[in-house]
Parts: sequence; C-alpha cells; structure tokens
Amino acid sequence: MSNSSSISHFLLLALADTRQLQLLHFCLFLGISLAALLGNGLIISAVACSHHLHTPMFFFLLNLALTDLGSICTTVPKAMHNSLWDTRYISYTGCAAQLFFIMFFMSAEDFLLTIMCYDRYVSICKPLHYGTLLGSRACAHMAAAAWASAFLNALMHTANTFSLPLCQGNALGQFFCEIPHILKLSCSKSHLRELGLLAATSSLGLGCFVFIVFSYVQIFRAVLRIPSEQGQHKAFSTCLPHLAVVSLFLSTVIFAHLKPPSISSPSLDLALSVLYSVVPPALNPFIYSLRNQELKAAVWRLMTGWFRKH
Repeated sequence: MSNSSSISHFLLLALADTRQLQLLHFCLFLGISLAALLGNGLIISAVACSHHLHTPMFFFLLNLALTDLGSICTTVPKAMHNSLWDTRYISYTGCAAQLFFIMFFMSAEDFLLTIMCYDRYVSICKPLHYGTLLGSRACAHMAAAAWASAFLNALMHTANTFSLPLCQGNALGQFFCEIPHILKLSCSKSHLRELGLLAATSSLGLGCFVFIVFSYVQIFRAVLRIPSEQGQHKAFSTCLPHLAVVSLFLSTVIFAHLKPPSISSPSLDLALSVLYSVVPPALNPFIYSLRNQELKAAVWRLMTGWFRKH
C-alpha cells in the first residue's frame, strides 16, 4: 500500500485527447489569461495612479483585482503548459503549492466580495455614517483581515490535506489540484477531518452569502425609496457590477460542489471548474468598468497617457 510519501507527482485531468483540441485549449486559455492580466492590471494601475479613485469602493476593487490576478496565475499557466506539451504531470510540491494558492485567492475573493457588499450597504443605507464606518483605517483593517483569514484558511486546508496517506493512485479528476479530488485518493478515515474543515469553510462561505443577500434586500429597498429616477439609476449603477460579479462567482462554485451526483459528468465538471476558476478573473474587470464612468475615464486617461509617452 503506497502512501503520500511515496508519491512524487500527480497526473492532472487531460483537457482533450487529440492534438488539435489540446492546442485549441491552449489558445483559449492564453486569450483568457491575457484578458485577465490586461483588465486587472489596468484597474490596479488606474486606482493606484488616480487620486480621485482613492475611495473605499475602489480600494476594495483594487484588492479584488489582485485576487483575480493571483487566481488566474495559479491555475492557467500549468494547464497551458500541459496542453502545449501534451502532458498531465505536476510535482507533489507543485500540487501542494497550487492548492494553497487556489484556496488563498478564492477565500480572499469571497471575503472581499462580502466587504464590498458592506461598503455598498453603508453607502446607500447609512450615507451619513459612511465616513465614520469606512474610514481609511477601517478599510485597511478589513482588507488585512480578509487576506489574513484567507491565508490561515489556505494553510490549514493544505497542511491537513497533504498530511493524509494516499493509496488510490495519483490521477486527479481535475485540471488543477483541488481538495475534493485529492481526498478521493486517500485511504485513511482521517480524511473525515478534512471533510469537517471543508464543512466549516462552507458554513463560513454560506454566512458570507446570507450577509450579501440580506444586504442587497436592504439596499434595493433603500434605492426604491429614492424619489428621483436619476438618483435611483446612480445607486443601481454602483451596485449592479458587484451583484453581477458575486452571482457569477458564487453560483458556479455552489453548483459545482453541491450539484446532484446524478447529473455529474467529466465534461460538466470540467466546464464548471473553468467557469468558477478561470472565467471570473477575466470578466470581473470588464463588468466593473462597463458600468462605472469614473473607472472608465481613469483607465482611458491611463491608456492615452501611455500611448503618448510611447
């Protein structure tokens, strides 16, 4: 019986079985990753360089863009490499690192989306207290708490998962290292401990989801009480991008992990994993910039200034 100490590498899920499809997946992932790098890079640069964007909403958006950059850089490069070179190999250490960073960035994104919802709630429902509740120090503390909590969560899960003995081979049914697929290789009842940790993390995620839903109920009630149509439109324009990002991220994650086994299939599982791990980092910058005139103007100034210099 082999255990985790005798496993030197894992075999990731092959995205395709023909050379043409492998190259197509490589080109697709390359396009998505370039879009994510460009979009999130522009948001980070625009917020950092534009003093009038130094507000809580854009500060948290900058942090979200950092999580998106980290997330796309964790999963996609290895998938592109494997597709290009027709391999499934990932080292044991590389798998552990990939799992840690995936958990870290996805947990941070969940926490930051919750904080951004709180920002919108205070802005619309308690505008007179906005400066007090979301001062620069409070924002820094909330962002630091989100990153620190995500780090501890990722460290705890990674250490626990890779302490389990593995005796069911080394083939993973996913194109990146993910906890449920590693647990399937475990031959010890101690994997129930990790399932318990996953349940606790899921409960925390559910708590964030409930908070977001409750906040948006209050937000929409407050917006509908605004007498002017222009005021309603302005309030909605600051909320809808965040709501769209939350819906895209949470709906795909929840459905991927809670769907009935009867409808599960390798192709569906692969499509869902791409939807929640690869697509959001590329779409989030465009969702936010499409509806926010200030951000669009700042990005445009940044781009035209760069072209003038070059």
